Amino acid sequence: MRAKISYLVTAAVLVVFFVLVGGRAVALIGVGTPIAVAIGLAALTLPLIGVWFLWQNTRFVTRANRLAVELEAEGGLPVDELERTAGGRIDRDSADAVFARRRAETEDAPDDWRCWFRLAVAYQDARDTPRARKAMQRAIALHDGRRPAAS
Repeated sequence: MRAKISYLVTAAVLVVFFVLVGGRAVALIGVGTPIAVAIGLAALTLPLIGVWFLWQNTRFVTRANRLAVELEAEGGLPVDELERTAGGRIDRDSADAVFARRRAETEDAPDDWRCWFRLAVAYQDARDTPRARKAMQRAIALHDGRRPAAS
């Protein structure tokens, strides 16, 4: 729940920022001089890119959470079997062992979104966020019946 609240607060702050920057950009464009219009158009691209990026991330998180809920209902969510250090951090060897099992499971069933979901969790536990995101995108595509992009 804490992560969800944090995400919503961050998204709200970004939206306020986008509105403020967009307002200044429109004001600059309204000045009408060539330099002001050029700066205004350049400044307007920042909120547009930001809104697109925020929308894409929100869609991704929503879809991933939907898969987690469905997998939990089936009883297929990965169990936290990782060993932790005294400070509470995940033990690297433990994460590597779980990752090896998840990778083998995914290689045996490459068209099963559930395997890709669990692999994404294993990547995240191993602190490999880019690969975790790609694995989750593949799980989402397989779940939705789309052909996943080649990786």
